[in-house]
Amino acid sequence: MAAEAGKKEEEIMSKVKITTKTHVKPGKMIGRKECQLVTFDLPYLAFYYNQKLLFYKCGELEEKVDKLRDGLRVVLEEFYQLGGKLGKDEDGVFRVDYDDDMDGVEVLEAVAEGIAVDELAADEGTSSLKDLIPYNRVPNLEGLHRPLLSVQLTKLKDGLAIGCAFNHAILDGTSTWHFMSTWAQICSGSNTVAVPPFLDRTKTRNTRVKLDLSLPPNPLATANGDARQLREKLFRFPEAAIDKIKSKANSNPPTPGSKPFSTFQSLAVHIWQHVTRARNLKPEDYTVFTVFADCRKRVDPPMPESYFGNLIQAIFTVTAAGLLLANPMEFGASVIQKAIEAHDAKAIEERNKEWEAAPKIFEFKDAGVNCVVVGSSPRFKVYDVDFGWGKPEGVRSGSNNRFDGMVYLYQGKSGGRSIDVEITLEAAAMEQLEKDDDFLMEV
Repeated sequence: MAAEAGKKEEEIMSKVKITTKTHVKPGKMIGRKECQLVTFDLPYLAFYYNQKLLFYKCGELEEKVDKLRDGLRVVLEEFYQLGGKLGKDEDGVFRVDYDDDMDGVEVLEAVAEGIAVDELAADEGTSSLKDLIPYNRVPNLEGLHRPLLSVQLTKLKDGLAIGCAFNHAILDGTSTWHFMSTWAQICSGSNTVAVPPFLDRTKTRNTRVKLDLSLPPNPLATANGDARQLREKLFRFPEAAIDKIKSKANSNPPTPGSKPFSTFQSLAVHIWQHVTRARNLKPEDYTVFTVFADCRKRVDPPMPESYFGNLIQAIFTVTAAGLLLANPMEFGASVIQKAIEAHDAKAIEERNKEWEAAPKIFEFKDAGVNCVVVGSSPRFKVYDVDFGWGKPEGVRSGSNNRFDGMVYLYQGKSGGRSIDVEITLEAAAMEQLEKDDDFLMEV
């Protein structure tokens, strides 16, 4: 299986050829702007650029590439921070710098006429997609010298792939998809940015934290599965499977009248249990579940959905593998639910103060032992990103920021309550998970 994936990766990479590299700036003069990075942003400086890939079936590709460039100029008038660079002030505090004489967003054009859209849509791995997305293994700290957004527009046999690499130190998933949907709206004929980004990060946190960073640590250094071969795979859960999982989680409430488990909590414990079983852990081994939660509505005062930046925090919970597997779903779902509900404004404030007193740049190993870590969210309307030639045939994450136990959740292409689950695991555990009929929930 791994050998086949490697062969496919080589085939795709050999078919992709970069033809031009240019830059796109905002369509109007902005002037000099400086925006301090805050406590919610800084821990991600040593992560890699966050990569997203969308691919579309369409023709007249030259015309569409021109339209994307023109739309990018317009949307950058409001989202100009993506056209800037990382910088530091006189005290060594990181910030986003923008000036009109900066390069702007990097735009690569590429040709891969031997690759069809259906090939990409059918690929359950992710490593074969990496030549369609820029900035593989580029850490966010490189934003001191590189653009904060790089876009690769690849002309396929029967369509177009849009690969984006966003500097994760300056924005999270909510801001990423706010930008992508706005760019699409402009390309589809909107004359103005419907919901401008809220750019003042200091309204949510104004503590000035100096970080002494020159060369970033390698986030993979001692990560889960560092020395072992990892595999990535996409599992598609249709509505019927999601409903079955949620119904099972809620079939026997922990206490009479207890709050029902959400779709996320039900799917999360389903993944956590089955990954733990696939890893063949000892009953006494600890396993950690982590979710990067959006804090826009949790902080005090709440921030608007349009807040541009990172406004996420990792919520951790832990139990013994034996307990997780010996108990029904509601045990693990209750553990997750309690951890999420306890993460209120007070908990966020305490976490921030603790971090500011002893700043620590995140490495993947910080996710915890035998971890399952959920990023992204099926709430993001990724299949509504229509630039004027239809919805994407597929939306995927790139190969950056993956380690043993990393999970990305996406809205399913079939819509409704369907969810796509991208999982990275040590190869032997992935092989076990693929054989687990109860995980796949065949319905």
